[in-house]
Amino acid sequence: MKQITSIQNPFIKSLVLLQEKAKNRKQTGTFLIEGVREISLAIKGHYKIQTLLFYPEICSETEAKKLAPHADFIEINKEVYQKLSYRETTEGVLAVAQSKSLQLSDLKLSENPLILVAEAPEKPGNIGALLRTADAANLDAVIIANPKSDLYNPNIVRSSVGCLFTNQIATASTSEIIAFLKEKNINFYCATLQNSTSYHTQNFTEPTALVVGTEATGLTQEWRDAATQNIIIPMQGEIDSMNVSVAAAILIFEAKRQRGF
Repeated sequence: MKQITSIQNPFIKSLVLLQEKAKNRKQTGTFLIEGVREISLAIKGHYKIQTLLFYPEICSETEAKKLAPHADFIEINKEVYQKLSYRETTEGVLAVAQSKSLQLSDLKLSENPLILVAEAPEKPGNIGALLRTADAANLDAVIIANPKSDLYNPNIVRSSVGCLFTNQIATASTSEIIAFLKEKNINFYCATLQNSTSYHTQNFTEPTALVVGTEATGLTQEWRDAATQNIIIPMQGEIDSMNVSVAAAILIFEAKRQRGF
């Protein structure tokens, strides 16, 4: 069993870079996961775990090997564990996993798909909340248009509480996604203030994509022009927008209601 007890170890330094630099995650095709639940969901989502690091005072060698039996195992001490972990409640275990291709062509959709599209979300907390909502509704896919963040950013992994691994996810440009939806004969409804009708008047029982933008800037004109229908959530207070994850949840569960779930 290999042991690492120094934060100056080159491998540990490389893991720190995986946490901090999107460039390193892209170059190596790997990223870091911490926590039993998150690692378990990644394995369930068919992510390959290369290396499992465990701190035996919290997670025993036996427990680590049960979690990912085909990985390489490294025992680490408290100093190394604290250097790599973001949270104190992650059960003493971290994993190096291989990232996946996030191409539209990789998506496997049902005959009557329900998809969430989010254009240019920036805040990891919002992306995590969107992924949690998508998991709760068992959507066919989440598609990120013009992504501003690397989806394997540790803050997104953490804020999604593992739902990064339970959803089918793709990233592409707005133009590519519109072409994809049209090719698949999927109606898409864009949440926007301009030229919109109330969301609950629309029929979401056929193949549907619900498209949301950022609270600050909303959706780009390209989406608004191409939409099957622009939709709006009526607001009764003083403001004219709400958090993107809240708006997406309202739309998604209206679609689920219409579909009898």
